[in-house]
Amino acid sequence: MEITKRSYLVLAAAGVAFTAGAVLAQLQQTKQPAQQMAKRATPSQPVEVGTVNWRRDFDAALADSRLTKKPVFVLFQEVPGCSGCQKFGKTVLSNPLLVEAIESEFIPVLVYNNRSGGKDSDILKKYREPSWNYQVVRFLNPDGKDIIPRKDRVWTTEALAGRMASALKMSKRNVPKYLTSLAVNNPRNIAKAAFAMSCFWTGEYQLGNIDGVVETEAGWLDGREVTLVHYNKSQISLEQLTAQAEKVRCAQKVYTQEGKSQGRLQAGKLDSSYRTASQSDQKRQLRQLPRLTKLPHLNETQLTKLNALAPRDIKAALQWLSPKQRQLIQ
Repeated sequence: MEITKRSYLVLAAAGVAFTAGAVLAQLQQTKQPAQQMAKRATPSQPVEVGTVNWRRDFDAALADSRLTKKPVFVLFQEVPGCSGCQKFGKTVLSNPLLVEAIESEFIPVLVYNNRSGGKDSDILKKYREPSWNYQVVRFLNPDGKDIIPRKDRVWTTEALAGRMASALKMSKRNVPKYLTSLAVNNPRNIAKAAFAMSCFWTGEYQLGNIDGVVETEAGWLDGREVTLVHYNKSQISLEQLTAQAEKVRCAQKVYTQEGKSQGRLQAGKLDSSYRTASQSDQKRQLRQLPRLTKLPHLNETQLTKLNALAPRDIKAALQWLSPKQRQLIQ
């Protein structure tokens, strides 16, 4: 269903577009869910290892992996470490959604790479990991074998989330969408295009529902309402994206950074003349679901998918939230 500026208030007032039962009714309450996701109860630990609740017994972790079928997430880390190791702990290993995925989907084990003697040293030798090295994450099966090939210099949230998703797939386990929302935003795979249509509220609603679209924004370009789309090139090409946008009548004109024509459609250049629309025009479909927008730690991909899915399928929309985020609205 296309929701335009003119029809939006009518639909909302009549309860037509936003009637997904008790769950949706609760989301329409203006009361903020919880101020924050539960504070971590783990004791103080080195900054280099972030906020993950790590295990230290490697053999017990492998035994639990055999019982649960969860992969083992092994962090080889230098503690105390250099500024790069500390930054990795403060940022990547402290990202709330990533930490939740590590603890929920894997069995996390910490191995110090700068200890002489003892169990840590034995594990380093077994896996031929260098001492006093930058952090390395490896994913092991219950037999202690690598699930995916070892890779060095995986130092961003997006890159590590992508490796986690690959390890889960290879283990024939489900990849939760909230983890996907982190993995798909690897800058190496992201491209931008803007699509002109009669209403950018409709643009965000329709284009955000396309697989491979990771972020949408209402804006202005060339005197027209447009939706700026960030898409993952490894999932969808510009040609495929344009074809799907045309199907939902959201491609009156296509603006790219190169300005190349897209078939029979009008083409324009996406340049510095683009302007972001006011905040009141962003993610307009979520206006009827204020509790969703107040959830902690939502990233832009989650917001984009919630805005596109919630009016048409609230259950599908909630799949983009982490278990802890969903608990706050139940």
